[in-house]
Parts: sequence; C-alpha cells; structure tokens
Amino acid sequence: MPIASLPPCALIVGFISHTIEELNTLHEKLSIDFLQSKSRQELFDDCKTKYKNVEVLLLDSSCIGRFDKEFVDRLPSSIKFITLPTAGYDYLDIDACTARDIYVSNTPSTVDAVKFSTADTGCLLILSAFCNASQAERNLRKGRWSNGVSLGILGLGSIGKAVTKGIHGFDMRIQYYNRTLEEQYHATYVEFETLLKTSDCIYVSVPLAKATFHLLDSPQFAMMKDDVIIVNTTRGKVINESALVNALEYGKVVPVGLDEPEVIHPGLLSHPHSTLLPDIGTSTKESMRKMELVVLKNSEAALTLNTLITP
Repeated sequence: MPIASLPPCALIVGFISHTIEELNTLHEKLSIDFLQSKSRQELFDDCKTKYKNVEVLLLDSSCIGRFDKEFVDRLPSSIKFITLPTAGYDYLDIDACTARDIYVSNTPSTVDAVKFSTADTGCLLILSAFCNASQAERNLRKGRWSNGVSLGILGLGSIGKAVTKGIHGFDMRIQYYNRTLEEQYHATYVEFETLLKTSDCIYVSVPLAKATFHLLDSPQFAMMKDDVIIVNTTRGKVINESALVNALEYGKVVPVGLDEPEVIHPGLLSHPHSTLLPDIGTSTKESMRKMELVVLKNSEAALTLNTLITP
C-alpha cells in the first residue's frame, strides 16, 4: 500500500512553512499528515478513529485551544513522542505527558539561529530602552547614557552569552547572576540581590519554571535603583506584570522593554515608557527554518529509531 494512503503515524498540529521540501522528502518515507479536525472536540473524537495509531505529534500554534492536561489525556494511547518548535516547554503540560510516558523534545536555544536572533532582539530592546526619547534628556543629565552604565543579566545561558557579545562594544559594565560561573564573556559574576541593587539595566534571560515564576516581584523591584531599566525576552510570567506596572507608575522602573507572547497587562500597553514587541525574538526566516528542521529530525528519529535528538 502506498505510504500516502496509510493511516498517519505522525500528525502535524499547526504549520510547517519553512521546510516544505524536507517535509515532502520525509513524507515519501513515512506516513505524516496535517491535522484535519476543525475543532478541539472533533480532534478528541478523531483520536478514537482516524488518529488512533498516531505515534508522534508535531505541535505548533493551533486553533484547537491550549495544550493542557485535557489535551494530553485525550490523545490516543499510541502516542509516544511530542516534538515542539520552541526553546521552552511551558505551553505544553509536561506533568501530564510524564504521567503518560510521552517523551517531549524542543528546539533548544543553543541552535545558533534561535540564540542569535533572540539575543539581537534583547540588544535592540536594551539600547532602545536606554535611548527612550522621553527619558533621554533625564538620562543625559544623570550621566546614564549607554556608555559606562551597568548591565545586569539574569541567566547567562546561550542567549545571555550572545547578548554580552553584542553589548560589549557599547562600553557597558556587564555583570550577571547564573547557576554556574562563566569566565570568558566579558561579564562579572555577582549574587542575585547584588545584581538587583547595582544594575542600571536588568536583562532577564531565564527559562520559565517553578523556581523562576515571578522571579521579579514587588520585593525585588524595591531593591533596584531608581529609574532602573527592565528588559525581558523570555516568558512573561518570569516577571509579575502587576508589580512591574506599579514600579513603572511610581517611577522605580523607567523604561521597560518586553518581547513576549503572553497577554500583556493593560498598564504596560498604555504606559509611555514601555517598549513592547510581540514575541519576535525567533521570527526570522532563518530561525524558523532551523527550528522546523529540528522538529522534523526529532520526528524522524522518533519514528525510525524510537528516540529523540533533543529530548
């Protein structure tokens, strides 16, 4: 029987648009199909029939709602692997996957295209925040132009390291807080509270996890310098946005630069000192293509070798 006529063993929930040629090549060897269900309930019904033998899900943006516990629990019993085109796992219920022994892969930020495009966006927001037109005159009088100021980086992972390389040429003093010490990135290690108290700009580059949920909240903002700049290119929930808006309104934080996909607090949308981007950190064609390639390679490895490349 031709592969195309077989029930799918891998199902794409979302879009593949930058690796069509590679997908077609993979489709010649393996039975892969795009989701045909028109609603969440229809998908759940289809999981009992035409998708009952699917082993691998390729998850991207979707019109079927959240990838929560209900979604995972209603997947067919045949599901073994889920592959994600993101650096994080937070929009999928990992605990529900673990309970069902479903293995999950991502596209880690060590992939150069992801790392550098997100770092470029971070540098853009940092410089934009320092040069905020409404704040520029105050900064100049205080000697807080982009030269000679202190940049504090929370999380010196691959993206944080790329930011240090990009910012180093602007003669900023760079300090960082991280779980491990790094010696070669023109940055000085300081303790978490020291970074909060002494940085003119704080760049947030930590993954969202239980330990980092609301890592920056009212007590942390209280420790910071007056007129501190906050830049975040990671998940929005790392910062308590209500506390951030309060800090903006009282002049503790001036300004803020955010590149995040979550629902934005109305106070950030209306505040003149906030620079907001709609999660464009990995939105270059090169980044999206490389992320899709990792997803396809993970899916092929899952179907042919019963393993994942980036678990």
